[in-house]
Amino acid sequence: MPEGTEGDAPDGGDPDHERYIELLTALCGELDLPDVPAVLQSRRVEVEGFSVIVDHVTNDPQAMYIQFDYGITTAGRTLSIFRLMLESNLLVYAQDQAQLGLDPDTGSTQLIVRVPMTDDIDGPWLMDTLTHYAEHGRYWKDHLLQAPDDMFEAISAGDYLWLRA
Repeated sequence: MPEGTEGDAPDGGDPDHERYIELLTALCGELDLPDVPAVLQSRRVEVEGFSVIVDHVTNDPQAMYIQFDYGITTAGRTLSIFRLMLESNLLVYAQDQAQLGLDPDTGSTQLIVRVPMTDDIDGPWLMDTLTHYAEHGRYWKDHLLQAPDDMFEAISAGDYLWLRA
């Protein structure tokens, strides 16, 4: 999440925050999650085995942020993974207002996606977006983060095919 934004929750009456609540509630409906208040409080959901934070921050009031935790990198691969993240940020994710990075505290690979809260965004759109990035997460996890050494070495040497953005 953007620095210094944890726990930002404006008081009622803020139309941007109300839109965030509306979208998160619609997402809960798509995920068949009955305890919407718990999701609103924790700002966390699980999508296809990935922990996802869905947040709204005061320093970017007309957008929400989706943060996927793709998992921890196998020991000894951090530098190569970081290079691949840089390439993917430039070639794939920049067009989606998304960024891959490493959590400095845990070493976990994180994908953060900025979603403008425009009128065309709704629960089904959010669900499609989460499913799409879960597919990216499976690719990163299976082929890079926790792949056998021979597969990882081939991919990190440039023998790979990127997913569609």
